[in-house]
Amino acid sequence: MIDWDRVTTLRAEIGEDDFEEVVPLFIEEVTEIIDGLRAGPDLSRLEDDLHALKGSALNLGFTDFSILCHKGEAMSARGKAAEVDVSAIVDSFDASKTAFTDGLASPPTA
Repeated sequence: MIDWDRVTTLRAEIGEDDFEEVVPLFIEEVTEIIDGLRAGPDLSRLEDDLHALKGSALNLGFTDFSILCHKGEAMSARGKAAEVDVSAIVDSFDASKTAFTDGLASPPTA
């Protein structure tokens, strides 16, 4: 669900202080888009929303979530936005966020 190697790499690339700033910004930005999807997605913006979510997810190692966003983005690009399982994407974000925050509090061992 979480690519902890990616998280470790990001932390090393930007430093601990910046990492501590990036994580809350990521969560806040993604949560805004997710809240919009929860309320009822704007199908005319769904492709763009999922593209933004995918990029953010990849940056912080939310692997499963990014895959669902990618699939939904591709479906939207083919004119099938109404067929995207938005609830699965939202649920994946919620589960990923929990796994991520729990993992930061108690990092997995190798």
